[in-house]
Amino acid sequence: MTDMQHAYDEQAKLWNGLAGHAWVDVQATLDHLFQPLEDLLVEAMRTTPPGRVLDVGCGTGAITRALARRQGAQGHCTGIDISEPMIAAARTRAEREGLPASFICADVQTHAFEPASFDLIVSRLGVMFFDDPVLAFANLRSAARDGAQLRFIAWRSAAENPFMTTAERAAAPLLPNLPVRKPGTPGQFAFADRHRIEALLEDSGWTGIDIQPVDLACTFPEKDLRTYLSRLGPVGLALAAIDEPARAQVIETIRTAFEPYVHGDEVRLTAACWMVCARAASASAAPKDAANV
Repeated sequence: MTDMQHAYDEQAKLWNGLAGHAWVDVQATLDHLFQPLEDLLVEAMRTTPPGRVLDVGCGTGAITRALARRQGAQGHCTGIDISEPMIAAARTRAEREGLPASFICADVQTHAFEPASFDLIVSRLGVMFFDDPVLAFANLRSAARDGAQLRFIAWRSAAENPFMTTAERAAAPLLPNLPVRKPGTPGQFAFADRHRIEALLEDSGWTGIDIQPVDLACTFPEKDLRTYLSRLGPVGLALAAIDEPARAQVIETIRTAFEPYVHGDEVRLTAACWMVCARAASASAAPKDAANV
């Protein structure tokens, strides 16, 4: 088995297992939390004419559906994700609204997209998990028409997003086997370094790269906090494997650590992200490797 196949298997196991099902179960909370990111992506498309749009790492389809609503019958949106549970939820939600959207459960790095078929490629926090980002973005470049836009939002550093690591820090003394995040590896903060993002995109056939920091005020109901902190992320996975008394102790400890973010009946945080925009270079200017993806 190659290193890439092993990495794919690990990601597929994660997002088709507990993590994927947790995201489906908590989708309403997450949609509320990330609404400002959705608004930013949709607003950025305000002057873009309807066309074919690809939503990368679409999860349960919030962005796919939002863009499909804006485009209407004149366009079509496709969401792609490695998680079958999340893709199933996305299909159900889009069908319920009767939206011009479709969904693919596949690995973006290797999926055989129709060449030069998309006018716009977007992602909300869905591009940081590739084992080989150049391969993934080169494959997306091959799926994009010349001059097509790429727009995605990715997290900046863990240090700039303390809310996102509060659970791990609080739980560490009680969960000694909790995995440690490693800089530069696939995961939430893999794109913390803007210079790395720029290099990856240049190496995979994208040009006109613009990377801007955005700080977005996000909220969700306080009543959902315990579910959020006990189901998602490394702590959520770890809690699923321990007995109920220990689980209850960890959850109570973590909930106390989140107190600074609680304001009355809502949880407030700032999402420190990058807004990344680029265009597909002409085929003649694309890297040689892109032609072999």
